[in-house]
Amino acid sequence: MILMKLQYIKLKRMSKIKLSQLETRAPEKLNKEKIKKDLQQLKFRLEELQNLMYAECKHSLLVIIQGMDASGKDGAVKNVFESVNPLGCRVTGFKQPSSIEMKHDFLWRIHQQVPEQGMIVVFNRSHYEDVIVQRVHKWVDNKKIQERYGNINNFEKLLTENSTAILKFYLHVSKEEQLKRLEERLSDQTKMWKYNENDIKERQYWGEYMRAYEAAFDNCSQFASWNIVPADQNWYKEYLIAKKVVETLENFKMKFPGLKAEK
Repeated sequence: MILMKLQYIKLKRMSKIKLSQLETRAPEKLNKEKIKKDLQQLKFRLEELQNLMYAECKHSLLVIIQGMDASGKDGAVKNVFESVNPLGCRVTGFKQPSSIEMKHDFLWRIHQQVPEQGMIVVFNRSHYEDVIVQRVHKWVDNKKIQERYGNINNFEKLLTENSTAILKFYLHVSKEEQLKRLEERLSDQTKMWKYNENDIKERQYWGEYMRAYEAAFDNCSQFASWNIVPADQNWYKEYLIAKKVVETLENFKMKFPGLKAEK
């Protein structure tokens, strides 16, 4: 099933989808300044809800952000969650596994970072790297990839059964916009630290990456649906993510706890 709402696509047990057929930009008639103001209001609301969730301590939220290099993952994390109390939110970035992590199953390092009750945890990249990058470069065979899809579904089922809501966002950037952003890292001093010559090399696998993500959407939407977010414009991308996070927290129907009973 494919649902279009607020110009991002929510995927849940859907039919095959082609990323090349989906927009990477906001609708032309959208009022950019209004959306940016709405985003600020969403941040204020997110701050309130995060404080409430931390106090009530009954729910947790895992936000997974995936996307190609230069799709804006770091900026989305920084700008969407900048107003929340650090006591109730943490961010974990997953890069190449360490030698110790490689000696365990691929979900071992992931499970250690999931949120406890009352917390928001944001994954900047995630366990999906193990069915995306490894599939693209054929570091594991297709049988292993299929097994990992099942492992991921069981893992996400376990989390949802234990009061953890999961939001999965794929930042859908165009190949042209990605190249522009990668080239900026060579000329903008504030972005040079992000430059990695391997990012340019990875562009030759663009088609393989798109197919790997499409397969992940198709196989891993059973217990936590995917949201495909147009990512060529940061203001629009951040608005859609913030709106979905706020809606999710509001659906918890939370209340501040009263005075603790004396023992």
